Amino acid sequence: MLDIRLLREDAERVRRGLAARNGRFDVDAIVELDARRRKLMTEAETLKGERNAVSKRIGARKKAGEDTAAEQAAMRQIGERIAALDAEARSVEADRDGRLLSLPNIPHASVPAGADASSNAVVRAWGAPRAFDFEPRSHVELMTRLGIVDFERSARMAGSGFPLLMGAGARLQRALIQFMLDLHTGEHGYTEVEPPFLCNAAAMTGTGQLPRLADDVYRVDPDGLYLVPTAEVPLTNLFREEIIAAPLPIRLTACTPCFRREAGAAGRDTRGLIRVHQFDKVEMVRFVEPERSYDELESLVGDAEDVLRRLGLPYRAVLLCAGDLGHCAAKCYDLELWAPGQNAWLEVSSCSNFEDYQTRRAGIRYRRPDGRVAYPHTLNGSGVALPRLMVALMENGQQADGSVVLPEAIRPYVGGLERLVPPAAGGAASP
Repeated sequence: MLDIRLLREDAERVRRGLAARNGRFDVDAIVELDARRRKLMTEAETLKGERNAVSKRIGARKKAGEDTAAEQAAMRQIGERIAALDAEARSVEADRDGRLLSLPNIPHASVPAGADASSNAVVRAWGAPRAFDFEPRSHVELMTRLGIVDFERSARMAGSGFPLLMGAGARLQRALIQFMLDLHTGEHGYTEVEPPFLCNAAAMTGTGQLPRLADDVYRVDPDGLYLVPTAEVPLTNLFREEIIAAPLPIRLTACTPCFRREAGAAGRDTRGLIRVHQFDKVEMVRFVEPERSYDELESLVGDAEDVLRRLGLPYRAVLLCAGDLGHCAAKCYDLELWAPGQNAWLEVSSCSNFEDYQTRRAGIRYRRPDGRVAYPHTLNGSGVALPRLMVALMENGQQADGSVVLPEAIRPYVGGLERLVPPAAGGAASP
């Protein structure tokens, strides 16, 4: 959430920043509501001061035996007026804050201009896409032949978008999770967390999923809880409505299942593992001092890149333009893996600096060295998401005979297995 003081003191800066996102945002309405609320509160406080002064006079006159009926009647009218002003101020404040919650973050000055993904900038690339001497297969064909996925049975259980991994496929996914958690906790300095997989509306609002993405998340009634769309929600809300006592930076990581309805994405990349409703993801979250948050963002991106480099997968880092920026982010890098079976780059990690946008919404503060309380900046990034990582592993490691060579870094986590081989060829990939 943007600081209301910024809208009071420099509304034009907010208008310019939001205009870069190519959306329509009514900043003036929020400014007007805020001014109205302040006027109502000022009038109420003035009347409260007058009531206090007159109440003292009435008390003194009563002691002197004087008649105070008229003044008491006038005070009752003032009390009614104060109550009406307070009620109206609360109503205006609720309207103001609701509109304020709907405003996205202001893009950082280093974010390139642009209306959509076509203006995103590739800032670096690692590894070269593999040249094949045969027509590369898709991960769907590869994994089906290997016997490590069953899309038909999973669809009968839950519908499309809920993958069912079998045998070596399930083991490989578990191995990738353990590999990433070991790397982030052992070398990158994160503390592992096992959070709840459901969160309440306040937590979802704190990180910005609500109210904007209400149609894209899974709500569990009658409890009013939500299945987490990402571990970012519980990890960030770990300190909701607290003053953080530990020194910053704080680095947290977790692997959770993630659930996304993605109501607006029907028909897009729905075959296989490209776009699913349930998936596992290793997440990284940081709470940092504002002065260091952009250095911390580069470090966070580096942690996600380290995963991909160790797995030997070609990737590129893309700086998102203002028009393609996520609602809460001030700056964001996407990491994209090359998928030869798709002949496309697939986003596998999104690393963002939210500045104090989330901490204001969630009431998260910290104590600065000078003793003052302030809002820390939050960062988060996928470290990384499993479905598209699995796609890239399958499609980049595939051989002409339908087997898939596994990266060396993951082999110790799968009992030394070097490749997945279709069952008909004597492999041990099927259940």
